This record gives sequence, structure tokens and C-alpha cells, in this order.
Amino acid sequence: MRDVLVNPNDASIARSIVALGHALGLGIIAEGVETEAQRAFLADLGCKCCQGYLIGAPMEVHLLEVMIRGAQPVN
Repeated sequence: MRDVLVNPNDASIARSIVALGHALGLGIIAEGVETEAQRAFLADLGCKCCQGYLIGAPMEVHLLEVMIRGAQPVN
């Protein structure tokens, strides 16, 4: 994803992967999305799910569960 907005080859690869996923009826989750511009590019291709630093930093499972519940972590 890093160079998808500046490298035509990377953009072409992303387009092809998303198109192939759609053609096979698969759900697509883009990995490594770090900017809103990258997310928007993918959304325009029909890729609505992503993960990466734009969404949040990696964390331990118990911290994710706490975040989802909206509770304060217990040390």
C-alpha cells in the first residue's frame, strides 16, 4: 500500500487484486493502509475494509477487547 498512490505499477497491482477478489466473490481486506488517501483509493476500487495504522496501531488482544467494550483496562 505504501506506494499505491505514486507508483503506477503498485496501483495496477492493487486494482487487479481487488478485481480478482470481486470476480471470485471473496471479501477483501486491504492490509497496511496508513493514510486517508490510500483508504479512499481502495474504496473507489470497491474495497471497503482495511487494516493498518490509519485504523490503529497493533495491540494485544485483551486491549482490543477493552477498547471494543469501551471500558478502562484493568492492570
